[in-house]
Amino acid sequence: MTPAAPQGVPCLWMRGGTSKGGYFRAADLPTDPAARDDLLLRIMGTPDPRQIDGMGAATSLTSKVAIVSASQRPDVHVDYLFLQLGVDEPIVSDQQNCGNILAAVGQFAVEAGLVAATGDSATVRIYQVNSGSLATATFPVLDAMPVYVGETVIDGVPGKAAPVVLTFADTAGSATVGLYPTGRMRDSVDGIEITCVDNGMPVVVASVVDLGLTGYEPHARLAGDTALLSRIDRLRRGAARLMGLGDDARSVPKTVLLAPARDGGQVCTRSFIPVQPHTSIGVFAAISAVTAMMTPGAVGHDLTAGWPHGPQRVDVEHPSGHLLVDIDLDTTASPPLVRSAGVVRTARKLFAGTVFPRT
Repeated sequence: MTPAAPQGVPCLWMRGGTSKGGYFRAADLPTDPAARDDLLLRIMGTPDPRQIDGMGAATSLTSKVAIVSASQRPDVHVDYLFLQLGVDEPIVSDQQNCGNILAAVGQFAVEAGLVAATGDSATVRIYQVNSGSLATATFPVLDAMPVYVGETVIDGVPGKAAPVVLTFADTAGSATVGLYPTGRMRDSVDGIEITCVDNGMPVVVASVVDLGLTGYEPHARLAGDTALLSRIDRLRRGAARLMGLGDDARSVPKTVLLAPARDGGQVCTRSFIPVQPHTSIGVFAAISAVTAMMTPGAVGHDLTAGWPHGPQRVDVEHPSGHLLVDIDLDTTASPPLVRSAGVVRTARKLFAGTVFPRT
């Protein structure tokens, strides 16, 4: 007898910022985390470096999942759990947020009937389950449905789309004990001075020159430098222990290397997720790195000479272009106080229907 085909799962596949992945209603997935993770791995086609028998596209940027449900919390519309899936390893991690995937959560909530949209703009308040923090997504709507067509351009994504304004609150210490989880502005791992910061995501900030780089290397050169990637892994694992994330921190902290800007921005970055180089930079990785730079004594603060005081819109250069990050940080407080953070992203619905896991 031929075995029955696996049961399909309702799903939207969406691009959020410079990432894409599967968006699911929590009610459509198993409640048991182990069964849920097994199902998602089979949907994505993991483990397999090509993910040929699943929906993943053979990169960590395209092996992501958002699980969304109506929230029972006051003044919150939906709860959002982000899961990072491995590509060639059967890993499912909830250790971090993803600000890019977040960029399409509000639209998914409307598409899935979890939030009713009226007028020409929707504002969706989102509880980020991974960190216990709040985000607000504002985007255009027409006839009660999200509008994806627009004139906003973000580097790392071809073409134009409708803008999504993301603002964040309570992001300090998203996965650790605080904004600077080691209690120090600087630490040393593997002979490299670092700053450990967590403003939405645990991040290790270091200067590129300390790793023998210029900071302007193209993505392909970094990806092919096995000695560098091994050193990045040692660096982030040592930082993970200092940040209280333990010895098995598979997906965080991320690493962001800083260099002087050279393309009209304010800082040039090369980031790693967690070991492979990013083709651009993650939203929360950028926010955390800029937060460190704005704090006296942290790695990279010397690059802020000449920046105005007060709230900042910082132009962050990355391998694909630029990312604008809004930060309001009170450095007179001890520890420094994050008043707010935000970015402008875009998102697009790629398909809606039923996805079928491999057997």
